[in-house]
Amino acid sequence: MEVVHSRCAGLDVHSRQVVACARVITDRGVSREVSSFGTTTRELRALSDWLQVHGVIHVAMESTGVYWKPVWHVLEGRFELVLANAAQVRNMPGRKSDVNDATWIAELLAHGLIRPSFIPPAPVQELRDLTRTRKQLVREISRHTLRIQKTLEDANVKLTEVVSSVLGTSGRAILAGLVRGETDPERLADMATTRLKASREQIVEALRGTVTDHHRFMLKIHLDQIEQLEGAVRALEERARAGTFRPATELLSTIPGVSDVAAAAIVAEIGDDMGRFPTAGHLVSWAGLCPRLDESAGKRLSNRTRRGAPWLKTLLVQTAWSAARKRDSYFRARFLRLKARRGPKKAVVAIAASVLTAAYHMLKTGAEFHDLGPTHFDLADRQRAADRLRRRLQALGYRVNLEPAA
Repeated sequence: MEVVHSRCAGLDVHSRQVVACARVITDRGVSREVSSFGTTTRELRALSDWLQVHGVIHVAMESTGVYWKPVWHVLEGRFELVLANAAQVRNMPGRKSDVNDATWIAELLAHGLIRPSFIPPAPVQELRDLTRTRKQLVREISRHTLRIQKTLEDANVKLTEVVSSVLGTSGRAILAGLVRGETDPERLADMATTRLKASREQIVEALRGTVTDHHRFMLKIHLDQIEQLEGAVRALEERARAGTFRPATELLSTIPGVSDVAAAAIVAEIGDDMGRFPTAGHLVSWAGLCPRLDESAGKRLSNRTRRGAPWLKTLLVQTAWSAARKRDSYFRARFLRLKARRGPKKAVVAIAASVLTAAYHMLKTGAEFHDLGPTHFDLADRQRAADRLRRRLQALGYRVNLEPAA
């Protein structure tokens, strides 16, 4: 098998130690040297010096949790680094050891058999930490909201039946009144705004429950946690907006369905430099928004989408649902066409791929989003549209003769 890298090394990274195997081709043949190092900064610098002594140029390591990051930071700039997916460089069964793993990674790297993972620059990684932490905190807010609803149901207060959100203006005011000890449903109903669809009688009846001191204590605990989490979310959003990627996020926010928060998250996952992806199709494939290649004996076994970037894929699907609801837009027209043939789930994945394709070209060229409009497909194939409408009219019992206009 052809050797791609003659001076390379494989690292088996753990929390307390790193096993390194240097594979170097000399005049006498292939030389392999194995050594172990700790994970402190001094030990990692010793690892870097050891690799340089052996003349190593390319270094590969597994993406083991977060343990690979300190190793990457120390070796970055001194070697050509490759981060490998642990599932793709798994060793043969029955030969599992730290030394064998490091040697196996070095062999794969030497023959060019490792597909490198996408590692963005440090500023993009910092933005990624902000957006991912924000998403996790929003999930925590949702969990505390569900616990508030559980406490209200235990007290037989049907607040969720008269307000759309317990954390809205009316919901928060009523919850604050319950925490202060207010039990009169008439006074609690006065705290709600006049924008509620429910009538006053319905609100009063829904707030007629049995609230104890224990319920008030639990409501206060969850409300305090939500306020702290919301403050942290605001701080994360302000720091993300104050970064160097504001022009890119403002550009992507012009795409239908992509909010400012979603635009920042997209930039955090793919960066603002599209030079790493040769085409938009490569980016869509990396995100896992295209069918996998699964063929055998000339038959297509599966059309399921491949595994991709989990944070980016879920985000794009959410934005695709929003884009598909925008009236008189290209995304909605495409969604409806695909939904009729393939169903809503496959249609929304296709819209997510279209959103990512648009983001790729916008970041690459700096052009703003231009909506092709809801009639794009009809204008692209006027004859097909005319035949479809003629068949519909004939099915309704009309005789149709199509003549081109002057």
